[in-house]
Amino acid sequence: MQALVVAAHGSHLNPDASDPTYAHADTVRETGAFDEVREAFWKEEPHFREVIRTLESDEVFVVPLFISEGYFTEQVIPRELRLEDWDPEKWDSEGTDASQVTLEAGDADKTVHYCGPVGTHDAMTDVIVQRAESVTNDSDVGEGVGLAVVGHGTERNENSAKAIEYHADRIRERDRFDEVNALFMDEEPEVDDVTDFFESSDVVVVPLFVADGYHTQEDIPEDMGLTEDYRLGWDVPTEVDGHRIWYAGAVGTEGLMADVLLERAADAGAELGNAVERVRAMTAGSDDAATDEPEPKAGN
Repeated sequence: MQALVVAAHGSHLNPDASDPTYAHADTVRETGAFDEVREAFWKEEPHFREVIRTLESDEVFVVPLFISEGYFTEQVIPRELRLEDWDPEKWDSEGTDASQVTLEAGDADKTVHYCGPVGTHDAMTDVIVQRAESVTNDSDVGEGVGLAVVGHGTERNENSAKAIEYHADRIRERDRFDEVNALFMDEEPEVDDVTDFFESSDVVVVPLFVADGYHTQEDIPEDMGLTEDYRLGWDVPTEVDGHRIWYAGAVGTEGLMADVLLERAADAGAELGNAVERVRAMTAGSDDAATDEPEPKAGN
């Protein structure tokens, strides 16, 4: 038997923070690829510490629903899962290369394949592009359009920016959008000045965050000038400094994220049958499929 554990942050303050986690886990569950699928959180129940012990499967694939390699993926999750002999060096990563390490879970008698975060997997590039398609309602969006991939960024963890820049580079290489730039909240170049970095009249802004919350629903819209007060909502698109800004909201709410979970597990040796193809068919052209929530509009 094989099991999948989706390990996410969760929140004590935002009751909607875990919605994408449950939605993507449900999508994977529908494929029947795993005998068991469990959600686990740092800030909510069920907690990381107990989840392995609730499983009957003797082979467990743990996929962190996080954007970048760092404190949570390298220290918190392995510690709470009690993964024996874990060391971040086992990933042999420069910040975006983490794949998987096979370890034993202390006192559980289970083999655990601990995977890198979803945010650095190559399949995330497709999710970002599909997020742009969803917000513009245009499956061919790209010509005459700029794309901003937005991350948190922090001087305390250089890997935070690496994940954003990695996917921006990959999308740029596809030569689909006229311009592609990586922008950040807490380091240069800043998303506050989004219109300074694009000549395109239309700019799609996709935040590389797992769930919509304080940053994606309050900080970024106000910082970009979409609205003076996030509580008043904003139009999609909104005109700012002569540009039309198509703000997509958190990439993690896109239904195709379930595919990235499967891709991570497959890379670690999970037997998935045709699950990847099924998920891509199920989520093709999805628009906020993970939450079924509408994009914020003026007056909402």
